Parts: sequence; structure tokens; C-alpha cells
Amino acid sequence: MKLKTLFLIVILFTAFSCKNTAEKTTEVEDQTIVTKVIPSIDIQPISHATMVLEWEENVFYIDPVGGKEAFAGKKDATIILVTDIHGDHLNLETLEAVTSENAQIIAPKAVINQLPEGLKERVTQLENDQTIEKDGFTITGIPMYNLREEALQFHEKGRGNGYLIEKDGYRVYISGDTEDTPEMRDLQGIDLAFICMNLPYTMSVESAASAVAEFKPKTVVPYHYRGKDGFADVDTFERLVNENAPEVNVNRLDFYPNK
Repeated sequence: MKLKTLFLIVILFTAFSCKNTAEKTTEVEDQTIVTKVIPSIDIQPISHATMVLEWEENVFYIDPVGGKEAFAGKKDATIILVTDIHGDHLNLETLEAVTSENAQIIAPKAVINQLPEGLKERVTQLENDQTIEKDGFTITGIPMYNLREEALQFHEKGRGNGYLIEKDGYRVYISGDTEDTPEMRDLQGIDLAFICMNLPYTMSVESAASAVAEFKPKTVVPYHYRGKDGFADVDTFERLVNENAPEVNVNRLDFYPNK
């Protein structure tokens, strides 16, 4: 596992912290060099597709499921992102329980249609290829869908969102349930990517590794890798990424603490 000079990963129990310096301006022989803003991000896996991202003063809940107890001890969400309508991404009981007074839900229309009226009032609709600004963040809906004929039944194009979150030039991509679509492969300048891999519902580890080798995020975290027949072979994913894109840092977090 490679460590980047400006990207320090610390795993503490099920927490994953990315802590680095802010933007610096340095004068060298009358030339001004501005380095990229590297934020302080604490990534806390909950399970499967569910996680908490503490990004400076903001707290993102991604696909909150598992009941309120799954978030015991976590800071209240300021932004909640829901990718799709399936039960491992949308659980109404959990969503209602963790949507605090100050939280804003962002979701596509298909998700909003599943919500009770009380929650709908807290939602900002975001569709594929649309972008909104929230609390200083730019959030874009990235298409997530299946490509293989036998898998088209699972995720049709236009229904769910992956998400691209950006602030001060730092870009985080959350794939949601998808295969290695052209939209994923065309991503540029991604600093941190969360990539799914579970057959038959999303994609194989080979397809996931191939996409990562093409769009080359600085760091990739495999997640959402429990499938119909058990867990995907994340060892193979990491090996393929290391072979084909050695500049990409693969970081494995504990999304399945009871595995």
C-alpha cells in the first residue's frame, strides 16, 4: 500500500482519516506556487454502501441504513446523499431517524417518490449530470447503471445517482451501484473514489479495476462488495490496480465488521 506525501491515511478501528495541509502560497524567485487544497476528511465505514464523511465542519451521511443505532456516537449529518431506491441504499426508518433538524437530503426523483411527505420537505432533487451548491460544496449527480444485458433489470440509466463532491478543487467520487460506464471512465482529477464491485448487481472486480486504471483517482477505496454469492475478491482488485495503475493508492476499509 503506497502512502502519498500529501495524503496520510490513518485507520482507527472502523474510522479512516485523511488529514493534510490546507492551501499554501509560496514565493520562489518571484514566482508564486499555489498548492492544491487538501482537506481534512474522516471516513467512517458503517456497512456495505453506508458511510459517514466528516469533511471539515460538514458531515455527510451516504446511503444511511442500519437503523439509528448504526450511527451511535456519530456527529449529526449536515448533508445526506441517497443514491438509489434499493433497500441497501434507502431505508425509510433509518433516514427518518438520522435526519436531524439541520440536515439536508439530496436525492434523485426516484428516491424522493419513495419518501413520506415530511421527508420530502427536506430534500433537494438532483438528477444525473445536474450540479448544485450546498454549504460551500459542489455536488454533481453522476449516472450509475448496468451495462450487461443480463443485469439491466437491476439499475436502469437515469434512475439513481453516483455523486461527485468537490470543494476547493478536491474531488471525491462515490460510485453508487454501477458498472464501469463511460461516465465513470471519463472522470478527471479525482482525489478519492469509492468503487462498488458485486456481481450480479454491479460489476466484477476486473471491470472495476479496469475503470480505475483508466480514470486514475489518487486514492481508491473498494466498497459495496458483498454480492449474491458472498464477497468479491478485493485482493484481486487491488492486485490489478497495482499492476495497471501503480500510481493509484488502494485503501481498504472495514465495511463489513461482522464478516
